[in-house]
Amino acid sequence: MKAIDVASILSGRYTDEKVLIRGWLHNMRSSGGIHFLLIRDGTGVIQCTMKKGTVRDEIFDEAKDLTQESSLEILGTVREDKRAPGGYEIKVEYMKVFHRAEEGYPIAKKYHGPDFLLDNRHLWIRSQKMQTILRIRAKFLEAAREWFKANGFVEFHSPMIITAACEGGATLFPVKYFDREAYLTQSWQLYAEAAIASLGKIYTIAPSFRAERSRTRRHLTEYWHLEVEIPWCNLEGIMKVQEDLLAHILDSLCKEMPKELEYLGRSPDELRGMKPPYERITYDRAVEILNEEGISFEWGEDITWTHEKILTKKFDKPFFITHFPKNVKAFYHKPDPKRLEVTLSADLLAPEGYGEITGGGQRIDDVKELLERMKEENLNPEDYKWYIDLRRYGSVPHSGFGLGVERAISWICKLEHIRDSIAFPRLINRVYP
Repeated sequence: MKAIDVASILSGRYTDEKVLIRGWLHNMRSSGGIHFLLIRDGTGVIQCTMKKGTVRDEIFDEAKDLTQESSLEILGTVREDKRAPGGYEIKVEYMKVFHRAEEGYPIAKKYHGPDFLLDNRHLWIRSQKMQTILRIRAKFLEAAREWFKANGFVEFHSPMIITAACEGGATLFPVKYFDREAYLTQSWQLYAEAAIASLGKIYTIAPSFRAERSRTRRHLTEYWHLEVEIPWCNLEGIMKVQEDLLAHILDSLCKEMPKELEYLGRSPDELRGMKPPYERITYDRAVEILNEEGISFEWGEDITWTHEKILTKKFDKPFFITHFPKNVKAFYHKPDPKRLEVTLSADLLAPEGYGEITGGGQRIDDVKELLERMKEENLNPEDYKWYIDLRRYGSVPHSGFGLGVERAISWICKLEHIRDSIAFPRLINRVYP
């Protein structure tokens, strides 16, 4: 007999039918001659009631001594019961134990501190909270790929091991690559600029690595990057792409995962209300707002998360900050021809104090201009020879952006710390498990 997933049973498709399920014992209690077993299979949790006399005595006795997280197979009939979690239960007729878990499951029904939960991450991801977050994360990426496919984008992958920095040498992870030194990638962007002349509109969803010694609630040393690069696209065009992509993702989550969002404290109606267009403010205006709020901030400083939290209080939905100074953006950002000290750049900030979730803009497409910017940043052109070549053979105006998946998930799921937006986070002080 083929096993049925719990989600299908809870949908009502198998009412009054005999089913076989497989899963883990999430919880259990006994009352008189009845065992109530909560079984989790990865798609949901369902109550299974085992009554003495309806199963063989040895099965009933074995169930009495089951431990949390034991793996089971249960055969029984589905009944609708509003008192049961999810509104359905299975009347057990047969049970097989695949593995009886050891006594003393570490994740007990009590408060556990973050260090304990990180040490036991391999078990904590079984919790309802983490399971819900990871399902939303999966749907987020699924919806993104749906949008890219519908809009003619090609998925493109670049190397994880590189020889030259994209964002800055101070945050590179060195790798011993046989007889030379290499680094873990910070972004696919330089390679993406090569690929647009081959594939046109492209995107990737891949890990990036930054050796930032940050202990904030929004920094990971390994994170997932959703990146986009488009030929013949300007700053306004790339902001429009971000708006349309995010709107599609939010709409998909609200339609397909409303209960999961509500479980985490996020109202689907809140997300539905965050439709584009998103307001644009310049870096200049951001400086004015910060000063109006009593923050000492000078033009030319980088906007940190402390500043972003203040700025997001002024907006009810995501918004762009545009035209950052050259000195706070990477060398490849195109200076604004109308005002050379600022760049054609844009960061998208999420409201409610979450801050930057994307960064991008228009790239330099002229070889002389690129070499001048590299000189200003004290970069050796020999390290970027192939990248410079792209401006010699059919260069076109082009733009792109990168979205931090974990930052976006943190905002959508209303998480207090970015570590819960990924199954096994890599932090400055943690690389295990």
